[in-house]
Amino acid sequence: MSPASGLVPGKYARVELEWRFLLASLPGRIRPATARRIIDRYLTGTSLRLRHISGPEGSQYKLTQKIPASQPGPIQGLITTMYLSGAEHDHLAAALPGTTLAKTRYSIPPLGIDVFGPPLHGLVIAEAEFETEAELHAFQPPGYVVADVSGDPRFTGGRLARTSREELISWLAEYRLPVSPE
Repeated sequence: MSPASGLVPGKYARVELEWRFLLASLPGRIRPATARRIIDRYLTGTSLRLRHISGPEGSQYKLTQKIPASQPGPIQGLITTMYLSGAEHDHLAAALPGTTLAKTRYSIPPLGIDVFGPPLHGLVIAEAEFETEAELHAFQPPGYVVADVSGDPRFTGGRLARTSREELISWLAEYRLPVSPE
């Protein structure tokens, strides 16, 4: 990681490098490699997220801390993840206040494409993650990308979990993406 970014990975934390893009819809002509249902719970007043992933391989449960970078962009910040049992996840989710975000993630390499559930239905965000800054900067997004929102903090999970339908419609209109008010 470059010293200019101000982020120093530690023994457990790594720098998260990703581009985020808005799409008009899931690309219809490309068949996803996998699909997984994701339920995220952003814990109130913290930088912590509980995640339940269910897919063809079964379920996974995670507790993740995300410390954002000082400036928005593709260098997202530091991320630390710990795997939980289902019982641990459920206990924490029941005991701690938070907001929930539901989505289905489709793997269409090199992208993970998230199609959101209500009240954010109509929102489709693609992410591409990288191991190095060189890979990050060499990436060319596919032609079906509408806009790069890597630097727009409104399109981060923690913010989306607190977003109303009306806010989403307004934000997407800024990118010329119409969404039904229903």
